[in-house]
Amino acid sequence: MPRFKENDLPKAKLNAGSLNKALLIFKYAGDHKWKFYVGLVFLLFTGATALAFPKLMGMLIDCVKNKNNTQANTIALSLVGILTFQALFSFFRLSLFVNFTENTLANLRLALYSNLIKLPMSFFSQKRVGELNSRISSDIAQIQDTLTTTIAEFLRQFILIIGGVILLATQSIKLTLMMLAVVPLVAVAAVIFGRFIRKYSKNVQDQVAESQVIVEETLQGISNVKAFANEWYEIARYKGKINEIVTIAIKGGQYRGYFASFIIFCLFGSIVAVVWYGVTLSISGEMTVGQLISFVLYSTFVGASFGGIAELYAQIQKAIGATERVFELLEETPENINSHNSATTKKIKGNVTFKNVAFSYPSRKEIEVLKDVSFTANFGQKIAIVGPSGAGKSTISSLLLRFYDIASGQILIDNKSIYDYDLDNLRGNMSIVPQDVILFGGSIRENIAYGKPDATEEEILKAAKQANALDFVNGFPEKFDTLVGERGIKLSGGQRQRIAIARALLKNPSILILDEATSSLDSESEKLVQEALETLMEGRTSIIIAHRLSTIRNADAILVLNEGRIAEKGTHKELLKIEHGVYKNLSNLQFSNS
Repeated sequence: MPRFKENDLPKAKLNAGSLNKALLIFKYAGDHKWKFYVGLVFLLFTGATALAFPKLMGMLIDCVKNKNNTQANTIALSLVGILTFQALFSFFRLSLFVNFTENTLANLRLALYSNLIKLPMSFFSQKRVGELNSRISSDIAQIQDTLTTTIAEFLRQFILIIGGVILLATQSIKLTLMMLAVVPLVAVAAVIFGRFIRKYSKNVQDQVAESQVIVEETLQGISNVKAFANEWYEIARYKGKINEIVTIAIKGGQYRGYFASFIIFCLFGSIVAVVWYGVTLSISGEMTVGQLISFVLYSTFVGASFGGIAELYAQIQKAIGATERVFELLEETPENINSHNSATTKKIKGNVTFKNVAFSYPSRKEIEVLKDVSFTANFGQKIAIVGPSGAGKSTISSLLLRFYDIASGQILIDNKSIYDYDLDNLRGNMSIVPQDVILFGGSIRENIAYGKPDATEEEILKAAKQANALDFVNGFPEKFDTLVGERGIKLSGGQRQRIAIARALLKNPSILILDEATSSLDSESEKLVQEALETLMEGRTSIIIAHRLSTIRNADAILVLNEGRIAEKGTHKELLKIEHGVYKNLSNLQFSNS
């Protein structure tokens, strides 16, 4: 699965269009919008109480000069009260924002997944699933962080800057002008320098991750490394990467040293300059010591907020970019298919007709995969499709399932265009047993029941028995509760194939598609699977895409595809009589090698 770095996250400029798109996220908040707005009110209260703190601290210090204990006690109690209120306001603000965010993102995740899973195959054929999955994870996480803390923190820092500068001006205009001339500039410079350092540090982390890829690849392919005696090569490759890491890390350390020196001299130096100027003003009687303390505290607030708000602004940019990416997926047009389980599937008989069908894949429209393909498969017939690799055999099954739209011609089922059927009903009457069966990571029972989620235990048992799967399932200690592992990795190819057949039997389709279902099996597994397939094909229309010609000798008709066209048509015996025919040539090649 592809790795994504922080800098890979999408960014968007804060313009009206991007903001309007980002605000669309609020439509997924449902009845929880009020929590966001009430949270904003508590945020204002938090900012206000924070701004009152330096003022009261200054007044408390001035009580030393006035020698007024009563006033000092009153101010101290006021400070305790403000801190208590601030703690309460912060608690409610954070709780409300988290509650709003989690409920909104739950609705957004469900909407995104529901739309994604209903998108047509043409979409997935042009996207890398791993990249798509990683991108969704990164974008949602970015939105989550922003809604929970970043927006609130950005607004809080903004309040502190505006309120802080106003209150600074009430203490001393001269000192405020000096502070604004020095502290914000140094704070912003520190942020820019700090971001450069972090970017450099991430570069080191990325190089370390790349070195781990070398280790992972080497250990996964250790048999190849040993077989070629290439240990020396792998050691040299890893050493080269390690040396790169050391070089970058040392340079990064030097930059961090420069940064530390900058912070010590410039940032603290600017604070010293402001305090020094304030002391001179206090000595000349233009401000009290308490006012000076308040000023220093407000300066610290403003300086820190100037430093933090730039980083927060960048985070909000990323979040808006992430939101745009999420809505791009949400705006993709899904197939017209139900999001809920259909109570009933209207049975079709299963007569299949292709009339002058032509097709090109959306990703390579210039290459015509099927050209003027016509054939008929009547109810109960077994129609085999053979031909060299790339002839378009599997494409026929994809078109029958309406994974893609044809360019021209017609595909009819029971003399009715497949485009006149509801997708739920069309696919509900079909079942496919592919060459490479992918099982879900649950139990054997769950994988068989995928063909009919509401199936009874007796129905699952019967399907497993008919698929020649019952013996090996009962051989496991946990029987039907045995976990098959990711993609069914804990089962052999033949076992996975029989689970897929059981799944198809349980669905009881009118039209069955077998896509090279036995081509990758050994002889013993093929025999068991072939027996199960014979049971499965009884009483339904079967489209058999075959690689091994021995499995289709008894087919009612065999279509030979060559370069996207049906070159030959007939039974096994009829096709063998065609001199220099494609089928006869394929047959001679297979049986002479067997």
